[in-house]
Amino acid sequence: MAAHRRRPLALAAAVAVALGAGALAVTSASAAEAPLKDYELTWGIKQSYRSYVTGMAAGSFTPADGATQAAGNGAFTFTAGSGTYDSDTHAVRLGFEGSLKIASKLHGFELTLSDVRFDSGAAEITADVTSGGTTQNDVPLADVTVTRSMTDMETRLTKEAATVLGSAGYEGAAGDPLTVTQKPAATPTATATATDSTSPKPTSSEPTSSASASTSASPSTSVSSSSSASSSASPSDPASQSPSPSASESGTGAAPRGEIADGTLGWGVKQSFRTYVVDGAAQGRITASGGATQAAGNGAFTFPDATGTYDTDADTLSASFKGAVNFKGHEANGEYGLDLTLSDLRVELDGGSGELTADVDSLGETSDDVVLAELSADTADLTATDDVITLKGVTATLTEAGAEAFGGFYPKGTELDPVGLSVALSEDAQLPDGDGGSDSGSGSGSGSGSGGSGTSSGGTTGGAGTTGSTTGGVGGALASTGSEVPAGALGAAAAVTVAAGAGVVVAMRRRRTV
Repeated sequence: MAAHRRRPLALAAAVAVALGAGALAVTSASAAEAPLKDYELTWGIKQSYRSYVTGMAAGSFTPADGATQAAGNGAFTFTAGSGTYDSDTHAVRLGFEGSLKIASKLHGFELTLSDVRFDSGAAEITADVTSGGTTQNDVPLADVTVTRSMTDMETRLTKEAATVLGSAGYEGAAGDPLTVTQKPAATPTATATATDSTSPKPTSSEPTSSASASTSASPSTSVSSSSSASSSASPSDPASQSPSPSASESGTGAAPRGEIADGTLGWGVKQSFRTYVVDGAAQGRITASGGATQAAGNGAFTFPDATGTYDTDADTLSASFKGAVNFKGHEANGEYGLDLTLSDLRVELDGGSGELTADVDSLGETSDDVVLAELSADTADLTATDDVITLKGVTATLTEAGAEAFGGFYPKGTELDPVGLSVALSEDAQLPDGDGGSDSGSGSGSGSGSGGSGTSSGGTTGGAGTTGSTTGGVGGALASTGSEVPAGALGAAAAVTVAAGAGVVVAMRRRRTV
């Protein structure tokens, strides 16, 4: 393991872990390490990655050699964990039996994880990774926020994991929670320590040598196989940095209700998806058309020419926007595995809540008026300023219908890029410059589609080798991620594994092969 990845051993002392009753059988005061055995490690890698493998990739997970997977495409458990506990540093180091094969014939990858290890001192999970006949040993897959109980510990995927899973977009993404517990013994062992009612849980860097030292109750051995809400916690996702402005009624001459004269919608769909299409395994391009524009640096989109109705007394708004955006990638022999177009976007708001709909065309199959996201604004107030209603950072949460329309690779409830909009209530009202206040991605989109500064007016972003400098994104090809496990060593198999967990939301049908 690289030295720079190790966390100070003080962390292990600060979060001294719960060991099973009788596990810490130190035979003498001078013994620094005690043997541990019969532990289990449960970790799902990332829930949305599992959905991608068994969904769009039509692949499978095959646990073997003692490893298991929970029902419903759940988390994985590795068994027969053994190792040591260091009574000086309070570090637990365990290695587990079992292997996990991850394969997709459709997307052409096959890899195996084995010799999974957990080190509380280094605060990381490692595994041996085999692909294309080559094995890389002790690959760091995730950093772990170690806790005393060692249950439901937060994990963060590493740069190396991003390479193994096939996309730079995984680096730094939240993984599934990790649980390490000792398997209860079948029968109690009659020893001198059997009278102890609690398990030793060192809580400081000083070893405890007194048998009468106060200890806490034995830890729960229950293992959580449910995934965390990581698809909405990705650090690379954009977030609203400023609430909707407090509108003043001064200077407003428009009627309290009527028809919208003009307006713009700013939305990036999902920042990590844009990165995946342009810089990830899709190696594709994004094209805005029909008046829609994309901000420079593979940024968010602006949809212009709003029409619809408003009512500032009832705080309701219904606005449709022109323009379309197409995502295309996974080209092979002139055909595309990904060809998704969103058009006719519409926003409905009532008291600060509402929905975002669009027509969705995936590989030539069109679904009209799909409710993609539920919307929640910071304020219910739609009072206009200078005859313009402006909302920034409106939270967009994927609906069940949206998840189905996008192929099921984001679960319902995933947070998409925030939405921003500005609508004019009169012909002479002046719309603000920018992207409608979406706060989603770098650059600023032109509301008029005229190709303003920092805007790609109706243009295309993408092509092999193109790097989109999106907020928090990771640009460049997989082979140049700086990983200790280069894509070349893992073969083309891992290199084409898509980053579903990092925000890949692909509306596509499985392409039939001849």
